[in-house]
Amino acid sequence: MKNNWYSLFKGILGPGLRVLNRPEIEGADNVPTEGAAILASNHQAVMDSFYLPLMLERQLRFPAKSEYFTTPGLVGRFQKFFFTAVGQIPVDRKAADAGEAMLAAARSVLDEGELFGIYPEGTRSPDGRMYRGRTGMARIAMATGEKVIPVAMIGTREANPIGSWIPRPAKVRIRIGEGIDPHQWARDNGFDPHSREAIRPFTDYFMRTLAELSGQKYVDMYATEVKQSLAAGNGYPAGTEPGGKLES
Repeated sequence: MKNNWYSLFKGILGPGLRVLNRPEIEGADNVPTEGAAILASNHQAVMDSFYLPLMLERQLRFPAKSEYFTTPGLVGRFQKFFFTAVGQIPVDRKAADAGEAMLAAARSVLDEGELFGIYPEGTRSPDGRMYRGRTGMARIAMATGEKVIPVAMIGTREANPIGSWIPRPAKVRIRIGEGIDPHQWARDNGFDPHSREAIRPFTDYFMRTLAELSGQKYVDMYATEVKQSLAAGNGYPAGTEPGGKLES
């Protein structure tokens, strides 16, 4: 169920984004009109978390960095108000039990029959390609049995380049694929849905499916590792440079 603040923010931000970026959505009927589901998306820009909810009828709840809820000062208070108002869930990603916290956050949403959004890459792509998925999404899917719906965000990197705060006039498209039953996938591929052995293979399968849906090239390395190497001035790790051996 949408809260009033969620609807208000969509009403305030939506018209401007619709004019500036002309967002279109394909496959919206793959999102159930009621009941729980996991929407797992590629991550091109901060504004992904605005464009996707804007184009969905139902409220979508994402986990958010706990820093957004604990930053001191006026900016911190506004951040806490905003992210609380739109239904985001604080998760301390640096905590030793971050995985358990993410699972608990997801359950709190899914048990209420709502939509839970997650970015399997764990961070924004540094260059527009798709990177290896973290296993948190698969862990949630196998633990809950809820369908995972692939969501491809296209054009958001151009509309909201890394480091920019104001959206630019670039076309945004959203492509939503058919939901995947994680337990059925596991059984079909010889795994016990409740075993840890199914988690990494399901993650890799899903990321390949998502790359095909989005049209992105896939890089078999975590985006965080590539970002760290680039930030240190070491360039791309071997094989991850455009056209490298880890790209497909």
